[in-house]
Amino acid sequence: MSKKHLSASEIDGVQYRRAKLWQIICYACNGLVGMSVYSLIGMASYSASIGYGITTAAVGIILTCSRILDAITDPLLAFVYDRVNTRFGKLRILLVAGYLIEAAALYGMFTGFSSKGLGLPVFALLYVGYVIGYTVTNMTAQTIPAIMTNDPTQRPTIGVWTTAFNYLVPMAMSMLMNVVLLPKFGGQYNQAFLSAACAITLVVAAVGTLLVCLGVSSYDKPETFLGTKKSEPLKMGDIIEVLMHNKPLQCYIASNASDKLAQQVASQAIINTLFNGIIIGNMGLATILTVISMVPAIFFAAFGARYVGKHGSKKGIVTWTYVSMAITVVLVVFFLSIDPTRIGVIGSSEMIINTVLNLLLNGSNMCITTSNTSYMADAIDFELDRSGRYIPAVVSGTYSLVDKLITSFAAVIATGAVALLGYTTTMPQPTDPCTTSIFWMAMFLKFGLPIIGWIITLVAMRGCPLTKEEMVHVQKRIAEKKAAARAELFAEQLK
Repeated sequence: MSKKHLSASEIDGVQYRRAKLWQIICYACNGLVGMSVYSLIGMASYSASIGYGITTAAVGIILTCSRILDAITDPLLAFVYDRVNTRFGKLRILLVAGYLIEAAALYGMFTGFSSKGLGLPVFALLYVGYVIGYTVTNMTAQTIPAIMTNDPTQRPTIGVWTTAFNYLVPMAMSMLMNVVLLPKFGGQYNQAFLSAACAITLVVAAVGTLLVCLGVSSYDKPETFLGTKKSEPLKMGDIIEVLMHNKPLQCYIASNASDKLAQQVASQAIINTLFNGIIIGNMGLATILTVISMVPAIFFAAFGARYVGKHGSKKGIVTWTYVSMAITVVLVVFFLSIDPTRIGVIGSSEMIINTVLNLLLNGSNMCITTSNTSYMADAIDFELDRSGRYIPAVVSGTYSLVDKLITSFAAVIATGAVALLGYTTTMPQPTDPCTTSIFWMAMFLKFGLPIIGWIITLVAMRGCPLTKEEMVHVQKRIAEKKAAARAELFAEQLK
């Protein structure tokens, strides 16, 4: 007789709620929104330079200031989130509204007002509009995983699907932009190319928004957002209180913000141009190789999810951070040992080794991302247990406030780095010659910054109390408190 497979509810003694697979997949389609726009906004420096005549230094300042504004608006959205309750729900209204604001601003930035001699004020205003729309969409989406399920074995599954979309979408967009679209416009980032890229992005994001709305429709109702205590209107002090007393959130901020700063610097279009176009010397092939090394790595996310389900979110972050650091060190040694232009030669041993190493690194990074998705949902539940209030937008907004204040320097670091290389009035192009200074700057931004971020992660997670065992206790206490609150309400109604 085969041994019965016990569910997480049976093992932990907690009645967990679970989402259907199709709902998880639809939610993960948020990657069609966030990551397609992420791919487009990475070319904002080119839009500012080509469409509005703004210098490299000014672009960096604008993008940094806008990012700081983005950070400030994140926790403020918690107040909007708390008060939106319509016949069509809360989540769907915010998701659609955010997309419409974002789409209008991006269209104006890349197409409607671009190359019309309008200059810095108009570009800055449109970028602010994009930031507001992105905030509404992204912050709302961040609250959904904790709402859909609290099963510790299923939460990593959401991470698998979101990781897959978050990697596949920018990869597909990069292929479309750099391999298909860019050659059609002479291999240069010009106004016609930017307009075409914008149109494609807005269509992809619209489809993603509709699918996410479909996936969350059964959860988008008032009873979903109840806590274990009587609900009170949010105050600004609530944000400070959460930041000061939610220890797991503090650890997550230090860990993820440092990693994201490195990731966002490396993903800037101008840094990809330095690395793929100038150092490797073959922008199209380098993009294809990135895709080849990324697609198989997505399967690592499923393995990472099983690991997190067994060992917990914190353990998953720590373990895969160590692995990513080790692989990155090997990549650095590899680049120092070869002629990087050999990577751009089809069939060369350098091309194959580079692809394999990047496959392993991408796979490990996907496991970290899967762990992070589960961890944020855990931090939201930790706050419910700690304070008695179900305030997912406050938790995610507080994280985003500090995270974006830190990562706001990504654009300034990237543009500042290329300015140090001599690109003060123009942007790097794939046809530029490779110099020693370009090589070392690109190596530091591509590999050095991530290693620094991972060291910060390991230090931060040493003080995190949110182990797998502690999360079981958290869920038990939440269930007991909710049962007591229902009994108290029932008793009051009988009086």
